[in-house]
Amino acid sequence: MQYRRLGSSGLSVSDLCMGTMTFGLQCDESTSHRMMDRACEAGIDFLDTAEVYPVPPRADLVGATEQIVGRWLKNRPRDSVCIATKVTGPRHGWFAAPVRGGRGFIDRHQIIASCEQSLRRLQTDYIDLYQIHWPDHGLPYEEVLGALTELRSSGKVRVIGCSNETCWGVMKSLWTADVTGLDRFETVQNNFSLINRRCESELAQVLRREKLSLLPYSPLGGGVLTGKYQNGPPQGARFSEYLTGGAERQRRMAERFVNPRSLGTTARLMQIAADIGVTVTALALAWSRQHDFVASTIFGATSLAQLEEALAAADLILDAETLARIDQLDVEIPNPMTEDGLRRL
Repeated sequence: MQYRRLGSSGLSVSDLCMGTMTFGLQCDESTSHRMMDRACEAGIDFLDTAEVYPVPPRADLVGATEQIVGRWLKNRPRDSVCIATKVTGPRHGWFAAPVRGGRGFIDRHQIIASCEQSLRRLQTDYIDLYQIHWPDHGLPYEEVLGALTELRSSGKVRVIGCSNETCWGVMKSLWTADVTGLDRFETVQNNFSLINRRCESELAQVLRREKLSLLPYSPLGGGVLTGKYQNGPPQGARFSEYLTGGAERQRRMAERFVNPRSLGTTARLMQIAADIGVTVTALALAWSRQHDFVASTIFGATSLAQLEEALAAADLILDAETLARIDQLDVEIPNPMTEDGLRRL
């Protein structure tokens, strides 16, 4: 395991991060605790969660994941692990998170209230990385950064970040921080994988030049890059449920990930992985880790077996020939995901 700095902050984390959005729904508490134990044993010291987890969000389960992490955390030295969580973004026409009466915004009141609630559920007095889950481009960044700066000044938050943010949003937030003296985001948590390489263009330039770190989520393409959808949607898988019984928003999300182009890309990647003697899961995670602007790659699991498969990427370095084959595939099947969702913000 390697360890990298988050932006220009003093916080360094393992370059693989245990995502927890399955904890409390797809994955029971006992299994969740065992997976966190195993991840830490392997050298992972970074866990990512959110107030709205587990997914898909349900009013009766909001905060359940943080509670599971909190009960696990209280039996470990607090400074042995870095905890990232998120305040829910604003409601949109396509989604209203079931928090605070469905009236989610990211003004000062909501940010402070959400942070206090997360601290109680996590049973800790500080959060290592506190993130905006998705932005509100109609709200001045002074409001958002002001509340986050207040939390950091009080010691309740160490580092701040954003998620599902556009290049414009990142730069606007940095400009606001520069002219007001407020704290700046150090991380951007966006969708980035072998079926969604859009971050390598404009956002990569922002990250490099402004010294921010990317925290890729869905590096396995929501499970598509494990190969489990190659013969049709498997029973019990998240996108299988979204495609057949989910709400309109969930169905559209699943179709972005699971489509003929993404499945065709995965089939080719499975061959590349087989040629070098690794799983396509390990290939996808190793590829993400090898980007200079990536600090830590967030992966999820629902079982110890899935976790072990991901851990195989910890020491895997892809050679130039393998990277060239992957790049050629991207030329032949560019942008397999139909769109990245950010254009609707």
